[in-house]
Amino acid sequence: MLAISGHLDSDDDSGSGSLVGIDNKIEQAMDLVKSHLMFAVREEVEVLKEQIRDLAERNAALEQENGLLRALASPEQLAQLPSSGVPRLGPPAPNGPSV
Repeated sequence: MLAISGHLDSDDDSGSGSLVGIDNKIEQAMDLVKSHLMFAVREEVEVLKEQIRDLAERNAALEQENGLLRALASPEQLAQLPSSGVPRLGPPAPNGPSV
């Protein structure tokens, strides 16, 4: 059996003092973990922002290249391209019958 020596009385100053000390240490440790976590998250956000910038630049360059290639291609070559859901440059499609 487990026996607990001493009393857990709220009037016992030495016991409550050590509990306050433990609470303070736990709070300090949690604050330290929080600050480390926030730092790591900020670093990761910066890395992701840079990747987004790079990908946006690459996407713009590819769209420009695609537009140039489509402008230089013959209608027969364009007709052979698979339909990929990417809007093609050319005359606008009719909006349907007008009433």
